[in-house]
Amino acid sequence: MKLTIIGCHSASPRDNARPTAQLLEVRGHLLLIDCGEGTQMALRQHRVKFSRIKHIFISHLHGDHVYGLVGLVSTFCLLGRKEPLHIYGPAGIKQMIELQMELGNNYMPFELRFRESVETRATLLVENDEITVSTIPLDHRVYTNGFLIKEKVGDRHLNLAACEKLHIETAYYRKIKKGADYVKDDGEIIKNELLTTPGNAPKSYAFCSDTMYKEDIITHIKGATALYHESTFLKPHEHLCKKTKHSTAAQAATIAKKAEVGMLILGHYSSRYKSYDMFTDEARPIFPNSHCALDGKVFEF
Repeated sequence: MKLTIIGCHSASPRDNARPTAQLLEVRGHLLLIDCGEGTQMALRQHRVKFSRIKHIFISHLHGDHVYGLVGLVSTFCLLGRKEPLHIYGPAGIKQMIELQMELGNNYMPFELRFRESVETRATLLVENDEITVSTIPLDHRVYTNGFLIKEKVGDRHLNLAACEKLHIETAYYRKIKKGADYVKDDGEIIKNELLTTPGNAPKSYAFCSDTMYKEDIITHIKGATALYHESTFLKPHEHLCKKTKHSTAAQAATIAKKAEVGMLILGHYSSRYKSYDMFTDEARPIFPNSHCALDGKVFEF
């Protein structure tokens, strides 16, 4: 998995701070998670091929998470996109985008396929041979979901020496990597375990922004390879969390520790703070493998 932080700041965009957007590359899929203002400009800076983006996930309808979406859809139109675009988000996302496109009299050369969520429980959104994407119900001022992206168990690794010793034709290799046994001409069955070794352990990524401290999510994200959890405030301003329904860096670290994730990525910083180190300084005593998201930063896990 490769995660590119397109933007990681809260509220208004600034010349040196973009609002929330992330790009996750997993098993050949390129998933856009949230789409704050300036997202498409940042995607161009990262030389992202727009046609590879087929699935966009919007956590909630606050502007710093969605106001870049209609612009991106408009650009897809100008580029003559033909393939359908799948957009997942709260109820209202369809009306928001289609109304703006209609009022602008935009020509739509491709199909927009919306999946609007209203559920208050974790719900499967996407499943194919490589990955699944499910919602993570969060607690914010408006209906909000995080997203859990999980790899499925991949192919086993071929024991080439064992296959060559048995004179197995290469045409059978693909089935063997998928877990099939090999049947010799005389009917003898060679068990797959003798021809392969286990494949790479599947990875998972949990995206949780925006939300109050919510222990309910722990069961959904337990053991995730990496967790992005908003950390709008630091402890001195924890009293603001209840009013705004956000979290502190310490609260994010506590969730990461209790969920036994591999890595914590902090983000959605309030502009009142002038140093990112303040966030890791607060989080690492609780969860040592804590890191700050930064616009343009890349994480590979």
